[in-house]
Parts: sequence; structure tokens; C-alpha cells
Amino acid sequence: MADGSVGGAPERAGRREWLGLAVIALPCLLYSMDLTVLNLAVPSISRELKPSAAELLWIIDIYGFMVAGMLITMGTLGDRIGRRRLLMIGAAAFGTASVMAAFSTSALMLIVMRAVLGIAGATLAPSTLSLIRNMFRDAHERSIAIGVWIASYSAGAAVGPVLGGALLEYYWWGSVFLIGVPVMLLLLVVGPLLLPEYRDPEARSASLDVASVALSLTAVIATIFGLKRMAEDGPSLPALLAVAAGLAIGVIFVRRQRGLANPMIELRLFSDRAFSAALAVYGLGTFVAFGVFVFVAQYLQLVLGMGTLEAGLWTVPFAAAFVSGAMLAPRLAQRAGAAAVITGGLWLAALGFCVLAMVDETRSIAWLVSGFVIYALGLAPVFTLATDMVVGCAPPERAGAASAISETGSELGGALGIALLGSIGAAVYRHALPDLAGLGIPADGLAAARDTLGAASDVAQHVGGAAGEALAKAARVAFVKGLHASALAAALAVGMTAWVTARPLREAREAAVSAVEG
Repeated sequence: MADGSVGGAPERAGRREWLGLAVIALPCLLYSMDLTVLNLAVPSISRELKPSAAELLWIIDIYGFMVAGMLITMGTLGDRIGRRRLLMIGAAAFGTASVMAAFSTSALMLIVMRAVLGIAGATLAPSTLSLIRNMFRDAHERSIAIGVWIASYSAGAAVGPVLGGALLEYYWWGSVFLIGVPVMLLLLVVGPLLLPEYRDPEARSASLDVASVALSLTAVIATIFGLKRMAEDGPSLPALLAVAAGLAIGVIFVRRQRGLANPMIELRLFSDRAFSAALAVYGLGTFVAFGVFVFVAQYLQLVLGMGTLEAGLWTVPFAAAFVSGAMLAPRLAQRAGAAAVITGGLWLAALGFCVLAMVDETRSIAWLVSGFVIYALGLAPVFTLATDMVVGCAPPERAGAASAISETGSELGGALGIALLGSIGAAVYRHALPDLAGLGIPADGLAAARDTLGAASDVAQHVGGAAGEALAKAARVAFVKGLHASALAAALAVGMTAWVTARPLREAREAAVSAVEG
């Protein structure tokens, strides 16, 4: 299907499209808020619902697992039944599940509602991004729209901890789930008025291949589960087996798609150099961004001793920089070209990670904020323009599937970044923590202290006195060394990517633009 055009030029967006973009930004804002806000409520949930350790992990993790596992399914379903229809169904399910989660009476009920929220949340990214692909046919306008789309996620990540912390000061833990209800109600009211409907006119059936759905869900969840366990507990046989199983099931899924008349993923997309290059760069961006930001949050709370709300406020500059970078990206790309801006953004991000490697355990809030603001300014254009290239390379009727591939790659990249960069930091931390057995600290306490900075802080508080203070100080110094190692590893990865992909990105983008204009 060719893009709509007048006289050979793409149609320009009107007022309805730009108002529709504001509507699209609402669920994106909420999606990222829901990923961050729950962590603040964990202590209250533990007191009220008394979940076991395993149940608490599932309460925290199941939302992200279901989002990642269902993205491909929901992207394809949107292409077949209509992107707006799927978005409205997802909004209704999200709002309903939010209310039920807020008033959960047991840990099991909250786990189930969080899983439903994840399934509903999986409709949001592919539906909204594919709607943008169809609403904004002009390439420059589409870049601006995707910049707004990216910025809305960053804004939600910044607002979530602040708003959640304020709610928890005055209300019960369930109030953090009710944030989404008015947003989804507004989307249900104005969405049908401002958002057009699109679907693949050549789709043979609205039904999905059940085996493909099961394979994609299992492959993604198993892989991310294994990576997350490695990030939290280090490499272990169960975690490695989960990753291996996920990858093996993924291979089976891909092979099945080749034999289907109407596959969930159009594998021919990967033969497009622009699509593959942009997807790789986007995945790399989430790899380093997620992998390093985990250390930033711990540094603020466990090294500098900030409370949750104060630490959340210090992350606002990061989100503001990300929003600014996302909004500036289309203008920069119009002047210098998307490939040049992506490459420059990668180099700027590498510089930001190097600045992060300058922090220490006592006086480095300025270095920290400078570092993550610089890498946010670098990565935001990368995310915006790489996403634009991914959806721009796909035909409009397959935009939902392409968007889902993009977001699945992002989820996997983020999980891999947390696992690998987290493992590097953890290994350096354990190696850098000195042997303090001579201070009279129990052996089991020292063993626990070597696992994480949080455990070391708990042990130090329990031991108290000069020995506890010595352990706390040594653990903070060791953690900062781990942060340095992870930040430098991220800088190296980003720099190498910028060097390797500069020319292929430029050539692929030129070929894609020529194909679209032709």
C-alpha cells in the first residue's frame, strides 16, 4: 500500500492528526509510569498483603514479562482487527485491571491483575506507533510525531516516582494503580473522535496462529526471565537454561513463520538494511541506557543516602534531557541527515558514560547529573530516529508488526543491558570489597555484603559501631568502582557501534528514502 499523496508529495497532517498525537501520548505516558511507580509501593504491599519472597518478585516482574511477551502478538493483531480498535480494547482492559489491582486482597490477586495489566499494556506501544505511521505520511512530520511519542515515555518515567511518592505519603499503596484510570477513561472518550482506524486490507483473517502466539510469548518471557535472574543473582544454571530455552524456542518460532501464509512477523523486513541497522542501533541504545541507569538509582539512594522521593527528583534532569533530545532530533535530522545525527548521538552518549565514570562516593552529584544528562541528550535522538527508520521502512499495512518488533528488541536490549552491565558492575564490586574479617563481622554477614550494596548496608547497620561504618564505607567505594566499570563498558559499546554503523546507516537511509519517494 502506498502512502497517501497529493501531486506526488506525501499528505501533510492536519489539526485532527496533531490532536490525535496528543491522545496517543497519554497511554505512552501511563505505560512508563506503571513500570516505575510500583517500586515505591513495595514496602507497603509487603506489610499489607504479606507476600512471600517469590510472590513479591512476581508482583514486580510479571507486568514487564507480559508486556514483552505479548508485543509481537498485539502488533500483528492490531494490523488485522484495526490499530484503534485494539488500542481501545487495551485501554478498557488496562483501566479495569488497574482498579482491581488497587483493591487486591491477596498477593495472588495482585499478581494476576499485574499480568492482565501487562497484556493490556502490550497493546499500547505497537498500536500507538503504528497509528503514527499511518497518520503522518510526511517523513519530517513523522519524525516529529515519533519524537513526541518517545518523549512521552521519558516524561512518564520521570513523573511516575514523583507522583507515586506523593500519593504514598497520604494514601494507601493501591492509589498508585489508580493513576491510570482517568487517563484511560479520557482515551476511551476522545480516541474514537480523533484517531482514525487502520488495518491491513489484505489480512486473510483476524485470527492468529495459536502456536505462533504461544511460541513468541514463551521465547521472549523465558529469555527475559533468565536475563533478569542473572542480573539479580549472577550467572546460574537455571538462568542460563532459561535463556537457552528462550533462544531455541525463538528459532522454532521463526521457522514456523516461514511456512505460514499469513505470518505474525514478516521476515522479509529483516532483509532491508535500513530496518535491520536501525533495529540494531535501537536495541543497543536500550542496552546501555537501562544497564547503566540501574546503577544511577542505587548510587543516589545507597551511596549518597537519599530517600526515594529525593532520588526520584534528581532523575528529572535525565528525563528533561531525554524529552529535549527527542524533540530536537527531527530538526537536526532535517539539517544533517538522520544517519549523521544517530552517529553523533552515539558519540555524545559515549562521552556521557565517560563522565559518569568520574563520580566518587562522596561529592559527585554534579558529575552524576552531568553524565546522565549528556548521555540522555545523545541517546534520545538515536531512539527517535532509529524508531522512525524502523516503522518508515515497513509498509503501512504492516506497521503494527514492525512496531512490535522494534519494541520487543527494545525490551530484550534493556534486559540484556541490565544483565551484562549489571554483572560487570557486580563482579568489580565483589573484587573491590576488601576482606574485613579482622573487624569481627560474622562470616555470613560478610558473604551477604559481597552480594549487593543493599545487603552490605543492611549488614553494616546491624553490626553498628566502627566495624559497621568501615563496612559501609568500603562497600560504597567498591560499588562506585563497579559503576565506573559498567559506565566505561557502555561507552566502549556505544563508541564501537557509532564507528561500525556510520556508513551502513547512511547508505541504508538513503536507499530507504529513495524507495519511498520513488
